[in-house]
This record gives sequence, structure tokens and C-alpha cells, in this order.
Amino acid sequence: MLSIVIPTLDADGELRSVLCRVAEVDLPIEIIVADGGSSDVTRNIARVSGARVVTAPPGRGGQLAAGAEAAVGSWLLFLHADTRPGDSWAVVIKRFIAHPGNAYRAGYFVFALDDPAPAAKRLERLVNWRCRTFGLPYGDQALLISRTFYDHLGGFKEIPLMEDVELVRRIGRSRLIPLSTIAVTSAARYRREGYLVRPVLNLFCLGLYFLGLPPAVIERIYRWR
Repeated sequence: MLSIVIPTLDADGELRSVLCRVAEVDLPIEIIVADGGSSDVTRNIARVSGARVVTAPPGRGGQLAAGAEAAVGSWLLFLHADTRPGDSWAVVIKRFIAHPGNAYRAGYFVFALDDPAPAAKRLERLVNWRCRTFGLPYGDQALLISRTFYDHLGGFKEIPLMEDVELVRRIGRSRLIPLSTIAVTSAARYRREGYLVRPVLNLFCLGLYFLGLPPAVIERIYRWR
């Protein structure tokens, strides 16, 4: 079984389309919405769609960890609520899971934005270069990993930011496999904050994390706007 874990916080504007897309996969699945205390109808949308809702304190690391703990599948797909897998995702997922050599590897989608603007396309190329060169996919590219490997690594840490980077560094570049399909994530934050300012701030926060600054401090910088 494939367990799809989606962390949410006031995501009622995005969740329906993601739930519809993930229901397409031709595999036994369970969908777990790990909610951080939404004040909108996010949890109702999840339940009506047949997802199981678990609650956790707000913070992606803790929510992802709670969702994984509740999951019963032998494979886990961690997917953000504002990210939709591309058209061929179900075939690609099945192929990856079926390969016995992937039991101790993890897969991630190719980054794409729901914005045709040239600035968005430049950012897509930059992100995909970062992944190829440094082995650093972020959470908005999803993460497909076997339960065995996830447990072996110790899972997501309950930190407010950089939980994705922290885990993929433990996975290791050689065991991270780019999947041959895209994940389309919302460009709303980039449109709102700017295609220069937001990526530069993201890079600055990543540098602070590598220098050892606590994630709680980095989170305040990340959300400064």
C-alpha cells in the first residue's frame, strides 16, 4: 500500500485539486491529511474526500512525522497541499516502487510552477540544477520513500523549517532519484514577494541552516514578509 501524507494548515483553497489528482493512482492507497490546526474547512474537505485526518501542532516537520506515524503503507509519499503531481505521475510512482533496488532510495519530482512567466521558468531551471548538482530537493517536489528506509533514517524531525533539507541530507545524494515527471507547485508566494526576493531569501535561510542556526530562528527570517 502507498500512504500519501499531506500536511495542511488553512489549505481549503488548494486541497481539493490535490486530493482529486492523487486518487488517480492505480495502487492501493491511503491518504492522510496531517493538519496543524486549520481554522477553515480543510479538515472537512479531507474527510469528505475519504482521507484520514490526523492533527498535530503547527509546523511541517511535526505534521509530516505525525502523518507518517499514522500511516500503514509500505511506501510513503509526502506531498504538500499546494503541489500537484504531473500527468504521468501514477505510472512513474508504480515503476519506482516495483524496482527492488529502490527499497533504500528515495524519489522526488521535477520542480515546476503554475506560472508561465519567464521568471518562473528561470527559477524552475535553477531549482532543478540545484537538485542535480547538490542533491537538495525541497518538500514542494514531494518525497517517495519506502517505510523501511524512512524508519531506518529516523523519519522527519519535529522542526518548524528545513525538515525537508534535514531528511534529504540523511538520505544522501547518491540515494536520491529524480522521477521522470513534474510536480506543479503554487507560485503564489513568488508572485506576491517577487521572483528575486523570495529565492534569495530562501537561499539565505539555507545558508544559515548549514551554518548551524536553529530552525526556529531561521523560520522567523523566512516569514519576515
